[in-house]
Amino acid sequence: MFSHIMVGAKDVAASKKFYDAVFAAIGLPAGVSDDKGRFWWRTKTGSFGVGKPIDGKPATFANGGTIGIACDSAEKAKAFHDAGVANGGTTCEDPPGPRGKLYLAYVRDPDGNKLCALHRGS
Repeated sequence: MFSHIMVGAKDVAASKKFYDAVFAAIGLPAGVSDDKGRFWWRTKTGSFGVGKPIDGKPATFANGGTIGIACDSAEKAKAFHDAGVANGGTTCEDPPGPRGKLYLAYVRDPDGNKLCALHRGS
């Protein structure tokens, strides 16, 4: 359904450090820059980007918004969360752990965007 997700950043270098760490924890390579100074992490199912807003206005996060990141194991979801906290992010919601058949791990990036690393168990 989705082709890409783009989030704004106040400090692109800090955001790249954060996203390189969390995506490395689930097996993705480092982000690649484009000609506008944005960074992209790409998979066969979609892309995730971070950069300064093109309109020149300050970057803000979505109140009530969450970006879900699929993980193929609970351990990778936890590693995503822990890498985020170790690289400028903050934990939010409940601590990482199982919720029914799901394993959820919530973290905010350096700009306050809320991410949820999610593993669907059986």
